[in-house]
Amino acid sequence: MPAYLLLLAALLSRVIPHAGWYGFTAVGGSLLYFGAKRSWREMLLPVAALAGLDYYLTTHVYAYDFFWQDYLVTWGWYAAAIVLGAILLAPRVSVVRVVSAALLGPTSFFFASNYAAWLTLSHPGGTYAPTFAGLLSCLYRGLPFYGRDLISTALVLTLAFGVPVAVRHFHRTRELPNQQVL
Repeated sequence: MPAYLLLLAALLSRVIPHAGWYGFTAVGGSLLYFGAKRSWREMLLPVAALAGLDYYLTTHVYAYDFFWQDYLVTWGWYAAAIVLGAILLAPRVSVVRVVSAALLGPTSFFFASNYAAWLTLSHPGGTYAPTFAGLLSCLYRGLPFYGRDLISTALVLTLAFGVPVAVRHFHRTRELPNQQVL
């Protein structure tokens, strides 16, 4: 149930106006958590929900034409983030594994999405030159979004995995008031 609640938070974090949140979104962290806590058979639901939200935001909020081909990398990454969460966090949760997921998730999205943007926009007269320098320029322009994604994902994963541990620890210390808990 918490995985579905976190997915709902991710959807809401994209729909609710959040300019003052400095680009916070719970998408990466929720997908990694979903992969850690739910079965592979359930992977389609978050991918479909986020894909539907992408369509809604594109056509209704931003009033752009929707071309599904433009979203293949993003939708593929949604599925890949769930798989990454299953691989890293489902077998065993540790601080090192959570930190690894918090770094690998946003980093993989940064490189995949910016490379796709560079491929799409690196034609004669396009935004980026079709050279290695053009790719570096595209990556450079994505750095502010990458930093926000790192912070958002780390915060969501820390809360999702850390709060239950803190609550268990708190209850253990209350049950054993005369014993010292290490």
